[in-house]
Amino acid sequence: MAAGTHNLIIDKGSDFAIQITVKQGGAAMNLYGYSARAQLRTSKSATGSPTATFTCTVLSPNTDGKIHLALPNSQTSNVAPGRYYYDLEIFTANDAAVTRLLQGDVTVTPEVTR
Repeated sequence: MAAGTHNLIIDKGSDFAIQITVKQGGAAMNLYGYSARAQLRTSKSATGSPTATFTCTVLSPNTDGKIHLALPNSQTSNVAPGRYYYDLEIFTANDAAVTRLLQGDVTVTPEVTR
């Protein structure tokens, strides 16, 4: 399965959260045994530490196929406005199975109120 594309807009200094539902064959995928991870980077080929790491949670019940991604304001406050990239993967223990579900551009908008 090829990763889907979904671009994000994140407001610098604000909490960000999105919930996705993973479907396979039109039905919610059972995410039992899976964890999720996502990172924000300055380019698709950037190495080293990511600009930010999303908190990713497979929601209960895992048979609903729902994943919650979040960045708290303490992290978005430290990201310079501009264009970034992210992807979301699900994986099993020891990376025995890894699937990239989603990818896209991220626009971080500047904060005015301080």
